[in-house]
Amino acid sequence: MFRSMAGAVACVLGSLGVCAAAAPQVATSAEETPLHAEIESTRIMRDNWGIAHIHGKTDADAVFGMIYAQAEDDFNRIETNYLNAMGRLSEAEGESAIWSDLRMRLFIDPKDLKARYAASPLWLKRLMVAWADGLNLYLRSHPETRPRVITRFEPWMALSFSEGSIGGDIEQVALKPLQEFYGAPADAAPRTAYDASPLDPGGSNGIAIAPLATLNHHALLLINPHTSFYFRSELQVTSDEGLNAYGAVTWGQFFVYQGFNERLGWMHTTSYVDNVDRFQESVVHKGGRYYYRYGKEERPIRISRVSISYRDRAGKLAIRTFTVYRTHHGPVIEAKNGRWISIALMQKPVEALSQSYLLTKARNYAAFMKTMEFKANSSNNTVYADADGNIAFLVPQFVPRRDDRFDYTHPVDGADPATDWKPLHALEELPHVLNPPLGWIMNTNDWPYSAAGPDSPKRENFPRYMDTAGENPRGVHATRLLESQKDFTADSLNQLAFDPYLPGFEGLIPALLGDYDRLADSNPLKARLADPIRELRAWDLRWSAQSVPTTLAVLWGDQLNTLVREAPKAGNPSVYDDMADTARAEQRLATLADVCDRLTRDFGTWQVVWGDVNRYQRLTGDIVQTFSDAAASIPIPFTYSRWGSLASFDARRYPGTAKYYGTSGNSFVAIVEFGDKVTARAVSSGGESGHPESIHFNDQAVRYADGALRQVYFYPEDLEGHVERAYHPQ
Repeated sequence: MFRSMAGAVACVLGSLGVCAAAAPQVATSAEETPLHAEIESTRIMRDNWGIAHIHGKTDADAVFGMIYAQAEDDFNRIETNYLNAMGRLSEAEGESAIWSDLRMRLFIDPKDLKARYAASPLWLKRLMVAWADGLNLYLRSHPETRPRVITRFEPWMALSFSEGSIGGDIEQVALKPLQEFYGAPADAAPRTAYDASPLDPGGSNGIAIAPLATLNHHALLLINPHTSFYFRSELQVTSDEGLNAYGAVTWGQFFVYQGFNERLGWMHTTSYVDNVDRFQESVVHKGGRYYYRYGKEERPIRISRVSISYRDRAGKLAIRTFTVYRTHHGPVIEAKNGRWISIALMQKPVEALSQSYLLTKARNYAAFMKTMEFKANSSNNTVYADADGNIAFLVPQFVPRRDDRFDYTHPVDGADPATDWKPLHALEELPHVLNPPLGWIMNTNDWPYSAAGPDSPKRENFPRYMDTAGENPRGVHATRLLESQKDFTADSLNQLAFDPYLPGFEGLIPALLGDYDRLADSNPLKARLADPIRELRAWDLRWSAQSVPTTLAVLWGDQLNTLVREAPKAGNPSVYDDMADTARAEQRLATLADVCDRLTRDFGTWQVVWGDVNRYQRLTGDIVQTFSDAAASIPIPFTYSRWGSLASFDARRYPGTAKYYGTSGNSFVAIVEFGDKVTARAVSSGGESGHPESIHFNDQAVRYADGALRQVYFYPEDLEGHVERAYHPQ
């Protein structure tokens, strides 16, 4: 397997103009690498937003400086990401993290990763060594930074976190059933702080406009991930070996996850292609061993031991060991209805890291697609644009063939060989779009069948496992805007990205108004809700910081959404249909009354403008944030993307607060134009630094709220006059 992997990498490298054979032999340990050479060959320039522009003589030099700069900005987030990725979080946070660690260790084995590292292509090993060097130099030269656990990074560790999504495939395994299966003590609570959804919260937006639909006849790209705030760093990394990438980098990784180079750009959105599946295993116990049925066979369950180190209440390290069970489908993660449930998902760390890095060096569509041949992207759709005028939409490349008779959205019968995964689909068999005649492509985490309007792939041409989501209000919103405009510019694409219309309320508000109109005059709610209903009746369904009906609608919709989700129902209707059709009239009206009462208690009146409720606040650099109504905050006009807002701000109340504070949504927004020279503008939530004392901790907050993107300093001439500091790592 390792030999074939090396051959595949060499093939892709050749297509990118890089000679894999020319890569020198590298040390197997970061401590054996001559750090001084990398230091002198690497330069970091910080612009007036604190954003790092790193240049290295070689790609390895650039990676060395890139990770060093990230550590300067927020080492805690880097270390936490790798503690989580390697299943070592409980060494820092104690027993509460044991179950998230066990989940990771079902798939992440240090011995396996070390073996994969040793067999990796030399060019990739060189980058991993440089990555470890940069982190270790930072720790040696910054004794004031005290790691919680990892005092020395080793190159193989980079393989534990090789894909830049906020939640990887592994996090689709729920912790509570895992805990119940593997025998938690009765008083042990499941960990929730890192039990994230595998989806970027609220989704993400990617839009590509072809030259035929733009005023300047240049391709345009909107990059708009919706993630946890401060989850990624913004930077530029360049080398004399052809690397020149700018964009969002997940803390601790050495590739630009969502961004652009001087020839092309890429935006990843979370995909609902089904490529993580569960299998019901029929298990029998006899002769002191466990077996599972497979066809006419009884196969032995594979058993292994996983030891988790954790910090006990006294602060000392202790060890808890688990017996873990596996079938050929994958590890067992829970028991349900008398059967064990195993899970299958992608495990290709070398290929994933190779693909993630090499696509940033592609110079044209053909080279970009060559990197896709690794088939090591399992969670992301991709929206693409380039300087040659191409635009494209891709689904994840890791898609196993399956028998479409079976519904893989639920556990399938693992005893039936027909449910097994078959070899991966070829790239040309997957839903995709290249240069649609209409001139635009979009994805909002919805299905691929509306990515290019009438030029989209046709649903009937693909297996049903190519999508499990359908459409969403953001996709409907984006499609309407794209169909109604022409002669796009960077400015008009910026306006589109912050269009205030909320299509998610199109059916809900009329239903509510109808409920009210049918009330008898004698009903107490008739008089009580007269004024709020009058506000909603006049509302144009557009968010605004100065809008009272935005406040009423969003708080009402959120509360009603919670109620209908908790109610038992038949089938699988959309939550919007539930709220408009299934919820009872009295339930909808009573919910509005409750919202008005709560606003009056919290703010002294129900007539509260949205900007007084929906706030951005950053007080500390802690990963788990705290909020206070007594501290400074700024109003945010846009809403959570559930209601179809393309700009997303996911906010809620916290203990002791009446106001709502956001923790996810728009986190990095960039608009790129590919002309004779690439031009771009961007904004990040808060600021580049994770240190509250830094001027760059919150210096982008007002621009973020206003959707006022700033110039990106991509070329050296752009950077002139905007450099705050230039230095070598030291």
